[in-house]
Amino acid sequence: MGSGWRWTLLLLLCGPCAWNMAAAQTGGARGSAATQQALALEQQGAWEEAEAAWRQVIEQNPRDATATAHLGLVLARETDYAGAAKEYRRALKLDPHLPGVQLDLGLALFKQGKLEEAITPLKVAVAAAPANAQARILLGMSYYGMGQYAAAIPQLRLALEKAPENVEMRGVLAQSCLNAKQYNCVLEQYKQILAANPESAQAHMLAGEALDAMKQTPEAIVEFQAAEKVAPTEPNVHFGLGYLLWKQHRYQEAEGEFKLEIENEPMHAQALAYLGDTEMKLEHAGEAEADLRRALHQPGAIELAWLDLGIVLADEGKKDEAATDFAQAIQMDPNGVDAHWRLARLYQSMGKTEEAKGEFAKARALREKEDQSLVKQMAPSTSAQPK
Repeated sequence: MGSGWRWTLLLLLCGPCAWNMAAAQTGGARGSAATQQALALEQQGAWEEAEAAWRQVIEQNPRDATATAHLGLVLARETDYAGAAKEYRRALKLDPHLPGVQLDLGLALFKQGKLEEAITPLKVAVAAAPANAQARILLGMSYYGMGQYAAAIPQLRLALEKAPENVEMRGVLAQSCLNAKQYNCVLEQYKQILAANPESAQAHMLAGEALDAMKQTPEAIVEFQAAEKVAPTEPNVHFGLGYLLWKQHRYQEAEGEFKLEIENEPMHAQALAYLGDTEMKLEHAGEAEADLRRALHQPGAIELAWLDLGIVLADEGKKDEAATDFAQAIQMDPNGVDAHWRLARLYQSMGKTEEAKGEFAKARALREKEDQSLVKQMAPSTSAQPK
């Protein structure tokens, strides 16, 4: 379940570019008339004219690192981020210590969505100016976008020290903490977000996910109910609550929540699959079959829908169709014990003895693997080696 915060909104905090204009102006004042003219055009925001002027300066002196960096800045202002990144890299080759350019390069790459490439120059920018909140935000968001959540957390924390009122960034930090399985961190940010915005459905949902991961499912349900109350059309709010109720075997309540989610998003593959599963458990076979078939026609159809449809069809005596569905469930999750076991039982009822033996053997092997894994986790450590 997503948080609902759109991390790209944090670009608004970054400003259009981060070039050190004060230093540039000082250098320009001592430069040629062409340099001063280019700088004046840039200060006026006449970007096309400034671009032409800086190109003329560079043509006269191709090793002018400052002019090259300014050309990058102007291109960035014109939203030509690829061109800007190219000029920033050229400037850094000419003068690796040119102030501000690593940050500008990181920002230009970030705005192109090249987050992995952005990380290196942004790390240099943070090392050069640890108090620069913009550099830390960009670095933290790059880590976040790359799924490196543990690395994102300290950068976002430090950035928040400079901007504690930034609720959106707290949301991204909370999501990072959730993905990094740092659940107490999620709850810490949840409290801060609610203090600033008591109506934040996303904060309640994040807290609910963290509490559920901490095996506190009843408390998680309360949080999702609070989210549902303040934002009944928030994506996944009904699915999240339905799933938690489903885990608690509260199937009638879960059924209603899944239906509400589907009202908001008719193509929600997970909600359709879990609705079908819930209806099957409530012995509403006809409704279950219809919703499971709908689930299978959506992008992102999940293994549960194939498995459950196979169960329903097997109960209806449609054995060949059921076998196909069980086989598809196994293809999607080869380690699914239930699918192997049910397919084995089905083969047995169809007189396919050898096929049944094979599936029973796979189910037993997978079950033994699970048991061995549990034993391994529960056994006291005999190694002195650090993990």
